[in-house]
Amino acid sequence: MINTLNDKTKIIKKYHFKEKTVKTILNKRHGPRQLFMEDYSFNIYNGCTFDCSYCYINGSKYAEDTKTYYVKTNANDLLHQQLKNKAKKGERALFTIGSASDPYMEIEKELFMTREFLKIANKFHYPVHIVTKSDLICRDIDILQKINKNSILPMELVDKIDEKVIVSFSFSTVFDDVAKIFEPNAPKPTRRLKSIKKLKDAGFRVGITFMPILPFITDTDKVLRETIKIFKDYNVDYILPSTLTLYGESENDCRYKYLKKVKKFYPEYYDETKKLFESKVKGKYLDYPNKHYHYNLLKKVKNLSKEYNISNLLY
Repeated sequence: MINTLNDKTKIIKKYHFKEKTVKTILNKRHGPRQLFMEDYSFNIYNGCTFDCSYCYINGSKYAEDTKTYYVKTNANDLLHQQLKNKAKKGERALFTIGSASDPYMEIEKELFMTREFLKIANKFHYPVHIVTKSDLICRDIDILQKINKNSILPMELVDKIDEKVIVSFSFSTVFDDVAKIFEPNAPKPTRRLKSIKKLKDAGFRVGITFMPILPFITDTDKVLRETIKIFKDYNVDYILPSTLTLYGESENDCRYKYLKKVKKFYPEYYDETKKLFESKVKGKYLDYPNKHYHYNLLKKVKNLSKEYNISNLLY
């Protein structure tokens, strides 16, 4: 573990991150519970070294790009104070970590920022939902088990789920050869699948954020069936599917980066993929695929999930 601030700075520089302090860390949910079911979400890191070519961060409003990395060095101090205050007031909440930047990037092996947050969550008895692509999460099974045992769910979730720890593993594909093309810096899908088994065996609620499903690559009937069958084999609790989004216009944005990969490795799908995002305005493209494709694909996933008795909801 890290002993001094100097140690922390050395690690941050080693992984080519920058330090930043923030005034706020929690993002409060507005309206009803949505996809990740959280009351609050936050990210300890900005930017993501996994740098998946399809990542919606690139070209969106959430960051300059995923090649700019920051550690919010005061994040856990803020979280400790805010969770302490909420606990004193009797406010119960579910916290989601990893919605915009993976909490288990390589730097976390030495920096332990995510693990420190988990200790804080356990101290004040708050349940957590972790979204990740990394098997490094298994390092923290010990503290996650304490959270699962000691935490208190918000009242509206008490009758819906039993587990106080939810882990969503992100997949665009279950095949290592495809993942190597579009997410080469992330842990292989096969490693993630093994981690699912470990976490399920340890008693956690574990599911899949099947996001994004790649047009003409992982969205065919054959591949979808094979993929969902594999998820069933690992006894996942749910699958949350989503179609691909493509943002921006520059070479650093996901539209350019993703289409460049498709053109190189799947040239037969290049024109068809671009067509999915065509706007009515000539030469312009949408951030989302056309509605017909979107609804048709999600319906396929829903039907297959039902066939394999897997929920499309967290609870």
